[in-house]
Amino acid sequence: MVDLRVNLAGIELPNPVLMASGVFGTGTEYRELLEVGRLGGIISKAVTLEPCPGNPPPRIWETPCGMLNSIGLQNKGLEAFLEEDLPALLSHGIPIIANVAGFSEEEYLEVARRLDGIGEIRGIELNISCPNVARGGIHFGAEASSVVNLVARVREVYNGVLLVKLSPQVYDIGEIARAAVEGGADALSLVNTFPGMAVDVETWKPRLASVTGGLSGPAIHPLAVRAVWEVAQVVNRPILAMGGISGWEQAVEMLLVGATAVAVGTAIFTDPLTPLGILEGLENYLERMGIASPEELKGKIRL
Repeated sequence: MVDLRVNLAGIELPNPVLMASGVFGTGTEYRELLEVGRLGGIISKAVTLEPCPGNPPPRIWETPCGMLNSIGLQNKGLEAFLEEDLPALLSHGIPIIANVAGFSEEEYLEVARRLDGIGEIRGIELNISCPNVARGGIHFGAEASSVVNLVARVREVYNGVLLVKLSPQVYDIGEIARAAVEGGADALSLVNTFPGMAVDVETWKPRLASVTGGLSGPAIHPLAVRAVWEVAQVVNRPILAMGGISGWEQAVEMLLVGATAVAVGTAIFTDPLTPLGILEGLENYLERMGIASPEELKGKIRL
């Protein structure tokens, strides 16, 4: 018998396959397609202090091996999240992690402060890929000093499990990971999307209204695997891995290079049953290999 349960920095997950932020809504939209309650957990769409309209359309463009998106943190704001989305998310009976975003340190702090003490939320995922308007739009996660400062301030107001979601748009992701841990991160979540761009050769205009966007999907998977492996070498914290995971093989890869659990994103747009297929494939793989738990795969890559 395989025991699929894993512990992500104190969050007991029924299995290591979660839904990534921004792709799953509250999960109620998928109930007619899959058994949401079988998932390991759901990470909410980004929550900002005030409602955010996001970027103008077009905001999505399909690429040969993935998707470019420039949604722009569109969400209903913290109050609506607590009143409307959170009850829907909790109705599935699985762990819920809230993704927290902001355009200033004060926004991050206020959202984290308001979420502190809500026991039904098992932790927060701090999205440090957001632009810091006070510093001309540079991402909070672009510099180690900025990461340490932001995470440390959030740690002062939030006592639950704190995950920090890392951007790959940095020179040394290991340095950023160390900064997040120094600031007080309990776990790390990686990777966010890679910057990309597409152009319409007939009109000579960008495919996205914002010109550039974030690339996700199978194209980024090898890059994400490398990032997870590099981070696992330099910090001793659980890792929630994501980036182009569309089958159980990619999930196993992430576990072997050091992840504790994985999150599925873009793949659900092509096949909503993907996360459960990954879960079933992982369980079959563990049984075939005579491995009792996903925890036994963690970091076992043979170099």
